[in-house]
Amino acid sequence: MTRLPWAVLLLTLLGARYLSWRLSGSLNLATPLAASLSLLTLVAELVLLAGFFLQLWFTLLPERPAPAEAPVPLPAPAVDVLVPSCGEPAELVERCLRGCLAMDYPELTVWLLDDAGRPELAALCDRLGCRYLAREDHHHAKAGNLNHGLRHCHGELVAVFDADVVPLRPFLSRTVGLFSDPSVGFVQTPQSYMNADPVMRNLRLERWLLPDEESFYRWIQPTRQNLNAVVCAGTSFVMRRDALDRVGDFETATPSEDLATGIRITAAGYRNHYLSDKLSAGLAPFTAAAMARQRCRWGSGSLQTLRTGANPLRIPGLSPLQRLAYSEGILHWFGFPAQLVLLCTPLSLGLLGIAPILIGGEALVTVALPFFLSQLLLTRWLSGHTRAAILPELYRWIFLLPICSAVMSTALGRPRRFKVTPKAVTGQGPTGPDPGLLLPLLVLLVLQLLALWNLAPGRLPLLAGQGAALPVSAATLSVVLGWSLVNGLLLLLAIRSCWDRPRRDGVPWFALSLPLRLHHQGGMVPGRLQAVSATGAELSLESEADARLLEATDPLSLEGLLPDLTLPFVPMARRAGAIGGDWGALTLLQRDRLEAMLYRREGLWPTLRAPFEFRTLPLVLLRTLQRIGPEAWFRRSLIPQLPPLGALPLPRHVDPPARAGVPDRVR
Repeated sequence: MTRLPWAVLLLTLLGARYLSWRLSGSLNLATPLAASLSLLTLVAELVLLAGFFLQLWFTLLPERPAPAEAPVPLPAPAVDVLVPSCGEPAELVERCLRGCLAMDYPELTVWLLDDAGRPELAALCDRLGCRYLAREDHHHAKAGNLNHGLRHCHGELVAVFDADVVPLRPFLSRTVGLFSDPSVGFVQTPQSYMNADPVMRNLRLERWLLPDEESFYRWIQPTRQNLNAVVCAGTSFVMRRDALDRVGDFETATPSEDLATGIRITAAGYRNHYLSDKLSAGLAPFTAAAMARQRCRWGSGSLQTLRTGANPLRIPGLSPLQRLAYSEGILHWFGFPAQLVLLCTPLSLGLLGIAPILIGGEALVTVALPFFLSQLLLTRWLSGHTRAAILPELYRWIFLLPICSAVMSTALGRPRRFKVTPKAVTGQGPTGPDPGLLLPLLVLLVLQLLALWNLAPGRLPLLAGQGAALPVSAATLSVVLGWSLVNGLLLLLAIRSCWDRPRRDGVPWFALSLPLRLHHQGGMVPGRLQAVSATGAELSLESEADARLLEATDPLSLEGLLPDLTLPFVPMARRAGAIGGDWGALTLLQRDRLEAMLYRREGLWPTLRAPFEFRTLPLVLLRTLQRIGPEAWFRRSLIPQLPPLGALPLPRHVDPPARAGVPDRVR
C-alpha cells in the first residue's frame, strides 16, 4: 500500500476549502424547489466525500503488517478445508477439489459441502479421496451449509474456498504458521479472478482496466489490517476453530455471513491478519446480469449485518476506530443512491431550469477545479496503482440502479432473497442484454441528451417559467455542460457493457509467453506460446516457412510447457505466423500436470498496475463505436500469468521478451 502523507494532507486542505465554499457560497436557495434540490445534492456529495476521506485518513495510521513468514509449527495443526457448493458445474468443483488436495500441507482433510445433493459429486469425492456431505434442509444458505459441515469436522483450523476457487499449492504453508500466535482468529487472503469480469470482457479492456476488487484488497484491506479490522471476504481464508466455536459458528442472520462472523471474532478479542499474497483465484461472473446479482447480494447482505448481533455500532468489544472502519465498510453502500443523485444533478438545470449548485468563475478556478483535479491526478498513486479516477466508475454506473434498489429495499426492511451467482456459461450465441440493466441506463441517457439539448445556446431561458433563478452564470453553465458530457459518455460505455460477449464455454484462457517447440514427423519448429488454457493453446511461429511446413504435417506435439512432458496438439485454426489448437487425448498425468501449471503453481498471479488514465480514455471511448465479436481463435479474453520458474530456455532464433510476455502494467 502506498503511503503519501503529503498527498493526504493536500487533499484534506483542498477538500476543507471546497466544503467551506459549498456550505457558504454555492447553495441555490431562491425557491423551495431549488433549495430542496441544492441541499439534496450537497448531502449526496457529503456521503461520498465522507467515505473517501475516511479511507485516506486510515492510510495515515501506523502500519501493522502481517508477518512476512511464519513457519508451520510441528506437529502441524489439523486443517479441515470446507468447499460449499450449490449447483456449480461438476468440472469446476473437481478443479477446486484437486487444488485443495494438492496443497502442500501434511494434516489436511477436504470436505465438499454439497447443498444440491448430486450423486455425481458424491462419486467424484469418493474417487478423489475427499469427504462428501449433503444436508436434508437448506436453511440459511451458505452459512447454514458451512455450519452443517462444522458439526462433522474437528480440526484445529478451518479453511474455506468457494467451489469455483482454486488455491495455490503453498496456500496453507503460507497461512497456517500465523496461527502460532494464539490470539489470531482468522487469516484472510485476496480474492482474485482467473477470468475477466463482464465489464472488462465486454469492452475488451483486459489490458487497461483492473477488476473493481483490486482496490479493496490492495488499498482498503491493508488499512483495515492496521486497525485490526480485517474484513472476512467469504472465501480463501483460514479460521481458528476455537474462535468459531466462541462466536457461535458462522452468522446465519445475513447472507454476508463472512463479514458478520469476522466482526464477531474481532469483537471477541482476536487479532486477525490480512496477507496480500495472491494465493488463490476463482471465477468472476460470466454475464453483466450475473455480476449485478452478485453486487446486489453483497450490498443487501452487508446492510443486513446492521440488524444482527454483529452490528459494529453496538457489538461490545470493538474499539472506536474498529467500529468506524467496519461501519464505513457497511454504510458505503449508501454511496450508490448518492451517486444516482449526482448523476441526475445536471438534469436539474437542463430539464427544470434550476441550478442546484451556483458557481462563479473565481470559485471554479480557485476552489472546485484544484480539488477535483487533485483527486484525478492523485487517486492512482494513493491507491497503490490499483485504480484510476474515472474508469472504475464504470462498475458503479452499470449496476447503479439495481444496487440502489437493493440498498433501499434492504434499508426499508425488505432485503433481497439470497441467490447464488451463476458459474456456468448457459449459451454460446448472443442473447441480448438484460432488460433490468439496459432499460434504466437508456432512460438516463435519453434524459441526459434532452438536458444537453436544452442547455444549448438560446434555449435555457425557455425554462424560466419553471420558477428558476435565472440567468445562471457562465461558469455554472460550463460546469453543468461538462458534467452532462461526462455522464453521457459513461452511460454510453455502461450501455455498451450490457451486451455480453459470446463465448464457447467457461474455461479461462491466460496470456502467457513461453518459448516452445512444436514437434512433427520431420523435425521441430520453434514457437512462442501466446495464450493457453486447459483445452488448448495459441502459438506464434518464427516464420511463414514454419507455418507452411506445419500445414502439411500431422500429428503435432508440444514441448516446453510442462517439464519433461510433451502434449499432443491438434491444430484447429491458423493465421499469418500463428497457429491455434486443442490438446489431444491427455493421460491422467498430463492432465494433472497441465492443471497444476495453469491453476496451482506458486507465484502464478501477477500484481497489476492501473495504467495512467489519460492514456487509456481515448481507447476506451473508441470501444463504444467498435463491434466486439465473440471470443474465437486469436480473439480471446485473456488474463496474464507469470511464467513458471525454470521455464525452457529460449530457442536460438527467438528473441527474449522484455518481461516474459507479461503486460507492461505488471509490477
